[in-house]
Parts: sequence; structure tokens; C-alpha cells
Amino acid sequence: MSDQPMVFEEWQAAGDKVIAVARLNTPRNLNSLSMDMIHLLKPQLQRWADDPKVCAVWLEAEGDKAFCAGGDIVALYRSMTEPGKLGDGEHFFSEEYELDYQIHTFPKPIICWGNGIAMGGGIGLMVGASHRVVTEHSKLAMPEVSIGLYPDVSAGWFLNRMPVRAGLFLGLTGARMNGADALFVGMADRFVRHDLKNDVVEALKASDWLAGNAHSVISSVLRRFEQQSQDALPDSPVRQHLDDINRATDADTPEQVVSQLKELSARDDWLGKSTKGIGNASPTSLALMWQHFYRSRHHSLKQVLDNELVMSHNCLSKGEFAEGIRALLIDKDMQPRWRYASLGQIEPQWIDSFFR
Repeated sequence: MSDQPMVFEEWQAAGDKVIAVARLNTPRNLNSLSMDMIHLLKPQLQRWADDPKVCAVWLEAEGDKAFCAGGDIVALYRSMTEPGKLGDGEHFFSEEYELDYQIHTFPKPIICWGNGIAMGGGIGLMVGASHRVVTEHSKLAMPEVSIGLYPDVSAGWFLNRMPVRAGLFLGLTGARMNGADALFVGMADRFVRHDLKNDVVEALKASDWLAGNAHSVISSVLRRFEQQSQDALPDSPVRQHLDDINRATDADTPEQVVSQLKELSARDDWLGKSTKGIGNASPTSLALMWQHFYRSRHHSLKQVLDNELVMSHNCLSKGEFAEGIRALLIDKDMQPRWRYASLGQIEPQWIDSFFR
């Protein structure tokens, strides 16, 4: 196996066409997105965009456990705590969001094989692809409020496109979704059993790329294997609990919504389990998530990412994000000392300062 954090290949396809392959290649750390990965992937995508032989890009990850578990937050912690390093963190967010936008706006199809864990920065890579495939092993989440950040990587854009207030719920709770949930909320397009992956690849290689639109060629192949995978498709808890989710998120302030979500945590079902963590989340992050969600409702993808860049740069310097990572990953005491103990104590100007 290559020791490079990204592996690039080109699969020969019919009609002298090529399927370009980008593989995240750090399975030991769950393929967490690093600056090295971004610096390799961005120019390679541009080369493939310009190459007339390339008919599509296949984006995947090494190993069966994770597609990408998020950004390299240990490196971000160093940028926040070591003298003179803050610019490294700012550079990471700038480059990451540029890559996310590049994927969203890529001129050729990108097929993302989203098997295993996809969180945070991994969602950013996956959600912009034109053909997003989930499997029976897919586990998706945006749990940033638990580490003093907020759902970013264009979340202000895609969470607002989910049914009713499902996006608000997922952003505030960090609830885990399965493949069926991802289909229901619009974060995935196809469900295919993971053991059919090689068959999918071979079918794509053998397809007639000259006969029709590349997107249609891919959809035709994925549709066929999705039909063979229906027996493995799980139920969607988000769909099953949507009425309760909408009732709990129906209020005029974040304090009211969080209070209503906490009431659900006493339940012994998926909804109860999914709301348990909200009591330990950063109140600042919950308020940021709320504000960003509603501010972004009518914004374009580019506007959302521009706003998130401002917010994330502020998160690097204001202390809450560093404290969240310290408690979870550095000291591992699971006792974050948040700036404010509750949403009700937060001064409005504190939250406003993250948007400037």
C-alpha cells in the first residue's frame, strides 16, 4: 500500500475513456482530512477536469471502516495553542472550503463511495459529489457542537435543504445517520451494498461512455446495483421520527428548542439516544449553529462557504474550539470548561462577533 495520503489512479474504460480515481489513504486515522490531502487533491481534480479522456472521477477511501471521519483537528489544535501557528489553521479552513466548492462545481461527474464513517470534513467531500453512494456500513454525522465548533463545510447550505427542520435537528444534536437517513435528507443519491463495489466499478469500465451523457451512464449503472441492494437497506430513523423532530425544533429561540430536545433524551429509542449529547455540547456552538442555519436560508453555496470561512477563523482564536478538542482528544477528561454554562447566559454580542 502506498504511504502517500492520497492515491491517484486511472481506470481504462470503454471508448478510450478513463475513470479517474482519488483514494484517501490514511485508514489508521480514519482517513481524516489533512492539509497534505487537500494540497494533493485540488490540483489533481483540476487536471482531470481539463483532460478530455477523463469521463468521471471516482472518490473513495482505503479501508472498510471510514470514508473520512473529519478534519485533522489535532493539527488545528496545535495551530490554536502554539505561538505563531494560528495562520496554519486559517489556511486549512480556506483550502478545505475551496476544495469543497471545487467538488460541488466540478464540470464532470464525481462518484463518491461513502462507505463507513463520514463526519465533518468527510461530509464536505461527499455532499458535493454528483453521485453519492452509501452502503449498509455508512455512518454520517455533523457532531461539531460537541467540540466547540459548528457544522461547517457548506452545512449552512445543505442542512437548509433537508425536509422541514431535520437539518436543524441534525446540526444541533450531531445525531448519527445511516445510509437510509442520508437518502431521506438528501445527502446521498444511491444505496448499494458494499460487497457489490467491484461489480459497480467493472460495470462502469464496460459502459459505453460515447453513447450518452456521462451522468446518465453512471445513474444507469448505480440504479441497477441499487435494485440488487434493497434487501440490505435499513429503516430510516430520521424519517420514522420526523414528526417528533419537527415538534421538538419548533420554537422561536435556541434555548426553547434545546430544552425541548433535552426532554426527548429520556426516551429509550433512537431519538432519545440522539439527543443525549446535547447537554454536553458547547452553548456557544449551539447558538452559532442556530444563527448560521437561519442566516443561510436564502444564501447561495458560495455565500455560505464565504460566511463559514469568517466564522471558522473566529473559532480558531476565541478559545471555545480549542477547549473542546482539549477535553475530547488531548487531555481526554471529557470535562470541557465552556465559556458560558448555558445558552441563556450568552451575551448576544459574543455570538455576533463570530460573524465579523
